[in-house]
Amino acid sequence: MPEKKIRVLIAKPGLDGHDRGAKVIARALRDAGMEVIYSGLRQTPEMIASAAAQEDVDVIGLSILSGAHKTICPQLMKLLHEKGMNDITVLVGGIIPEADFPAMKQSGIAEIFLPGTSTQDIIDFIKKRVVRA
Repeated sequence: MPEKKIRVLIAKPGLDGHDRGAKVIARALRDAGMEVIYSGLRQTPEMIASAAAQEDVDVIGLSILSGAHKTICPQLMKLLHEKGMNDITVLVGGIIPEADFPAMKQSGIAEIFLPGTSTQDIIDFIKKRVVRA
């Protein structure tokens, strides 16, 4: 029986319109054998949580370059918790000041990837975090 693929939702929350990095990550994850759903631009936390539930994803990857991470991430984590989706690994990539890392991790963000992180590091993190039986 074939192993179930890891399902990843890549989302661009907020008003940031720059999605090249999100698309590069989506392609790298797909090339690594994961199923990837790209939500598109200008997603709200509610839209992301709803898509995650509908698509039954294992991982949500947020790409945030706008500085709105301190608002968007806690809102999304609260929505996931309210929907009983505590088993979803949430990753954030983009322009995130290191001073904000502790609060983000405390809210439930599994990992934060800054510009310049190799796609292989992200793939390896996901594969270690989401273990398939």
